[in-house]
Amino acid sequence: MDIRNFVIIAHIDHGKSTLADRFLELTGTVERREMRAQFLDIHPLEREKGITIKMQPVRMAWQGRILNLIDTPGHADFSYEVSRALAAVEGAILLVDATQGVQAQTLANLYLAQQEGLVVIPVVNKVDLPSAEKEKTMEELSALVGCRPEDVYAISAKEGTGVEALLSAVMEKVPPPSEKISKYRNGEMADAPLRALVFDSKYDRYLGVIAHVRVVDGVLKKGDKIHFMAGETGAEVLEIGVFTPERSPGTGLQYGEIGYVATGIKEPARVRVGDTITRYIDISKYRDIEPLPGYREIAPVVFASLFPENQDAYESMRDALGKLHLEDAAFTFTPEDAGAQTHAFAGRGFRAGFLGLLHMEIVAERLRREYGVALALSRPSVAFRVTFQDKHKEPITVYSAVRLPPAQEIGDITEPWARVEMVAPARFLGAITSLLTGAEGIITKAETLAPLETRVTDMAVPASRWDLSLTGRAGDRLHLEGEAPLREVIVDFYDRLKSISQGFASFSYTLIGYRTGDLVRLDILIAGEEQPVLGEVVPRARAYDIGRQRLAALKELLPKELFAVALQASIAGRIIARETIPAAKKDVTSHMYGGDRTRKMKLWKKQQRGKKRLKETGRVTIPPDVFFKLR
Repeated sequence: MDIRNFVIIAHIDHGKSTLADRFLELTGTVERREMRAQFLDIHPLEREKGITIKMQPVRMAWQGRILNLIDTPGHADFSYEVSRALAAVEGAILLVDATQGVQAQTLANLYLAQQEGLVVIPVVNKVDLPSAEKEKTMEELSALVGCRPEDVYAISAKEGTGVEALLSAVMEKVPPPSEKISKYRNGEMADAPLRALVFDSKYDRYLGVIAHVRVVDGVLKKGDKIHFMAGETGAEVLEIGVFTPERSPGTGLQYGEIGYVATGIKEPARVRVGDTITRYIDISKYRDIEPLPGYREIAPVVFASLFPENQDAYESMRDALGKLHLEDAAFTFTPEDAGAQTHAFAGRGFRAGFLGLLHMEIVAERLRREYGVALALSRPSVAFRVTFQDKHKEPITVYSAVRLPPAQEIGDITEPWARVEMVAPARFLGAITSLLTGAEGIITKAETLAPLETRVTDMAVPASRWDLSLTGRAGDRLHLEGEAPLREVIVDFYDRLKSISQGFASFSYTLIGYRTGDLVRLDILIAGEEQPVLGEVVPRARAYDIGRQRLAALKELLPKELFAVALQASIAGRIIARETIPAAKKDVTSHMYGGDRTRKMKLWKKQQRGKKRLKETGRVTIPPDVFFKLR
């Protein structure tokens, strides 16, 4: 069987899903009357937001060959989806929008593809648009990939121009799958022991865990007894097949093919992404079968606490989290230990880890829609490492401000830093430098993307003295690198970057380690009561400004009560800022039409006494969505 396995990788909105649509039409995989835009974006959230959030494999047949395509997300928060897809294929189409050029996530995805040793096919998309800069983008992309400009394919995925030539290039340039363990082979590949890589999975109420696999060696058939080597669990293949793009049952999969295996396993935790599947018969026959390398465990960068609005739903929420983790391996969760009531008013909950705020938003929305979980979400935070003045105490990792030890016990607090890569027109360099400085970061490198004679790379020279005329013709774009605290990067840095660059800039980030900072815990009090979920760790120098910002935001977000509500920010018990939400006014004399004024005075005084009692004994109810909106 002649097979080609490949992915489409690109920055967000550069046309990956549209190109996949044209491939489906060209190969006849989907009939034209059934075709819709972004056909492989199956999740309702993907269609609502207009972005891909899950990789989606599909099998196509064309000119006597089998083409296995995996469509991947473009947003940085879903980079783990991309990295897993890349490990299951031999080639990648690197797609760039001709109206935007190379972007930050283009670079990040290219690095991942190069690390996997894939054949990269550079492609410029949207060449039919009036604003397309075809030649300039082809020059940028060829310099980036290291090929000649004429080796870059120019297409219009929307119109279908050049798509057939691109698909022919995939068959010509992407190598077929090769056997990995030929030492076991005795004439036929079927003689080799089975090794299949689990690159994704999902849960079905009838079929249990369904593993998405790439068969690396051997043959897998329906009814086979299989073994997950890392999870050390067994199962029987209840159903096996390929994606067209819906699940299409068959009789088996052979080496090089991509498909799915229904295991009947009802406990999601028993199957892990990156595990190797083999057969029990092969284990007894070949004692030294080596598992596949699998995947590097992804480390979450953003943490938040999830808890059910109704504590009776705690166990059903745990079950939903387990099933969602099966589909989204980058999402992690662990129960909050009962000893530290992080959310005393909320009861038991879970500490969850995400790859970014968009990832967190998508997970929360999927829990609500797909699993019917009514949940509340705490403020997002990063992981801080705390050392103690008492050197006999072991350092700890803190995921929320409420778990920070008392200030007098703390030796040092270190926080994660990120390397930020940005691509933007040269004219915005000054504004971007100011933005990064305001985020407590620095720019470490700047160079033009186009191959010009002079590049701006000496960051020892102050930004005010950089001669931007050296970057070439007007409109040339810079590839900038900088470093900043992760807590600044994850919140609204991207929104502010888009704002100051008129929407032209893009960015991606990677963790580079921990650094010591002068940090303190900022507490928020509402009506005199401390709210643990609203606390955060902030720089001491900016604590007052951040406190004022948080109180101003809360004043707008919280509903009014029948009594005035005091909002306070404090550090180590000392109040540093205050706002007041005025009482909601209720006209208690609206039913009166004239008469002695003393009658109205009695009602007003009675209302005042009631408000005074409420102020002393009343509690403020905080809507669950406030915790996420306050960022």
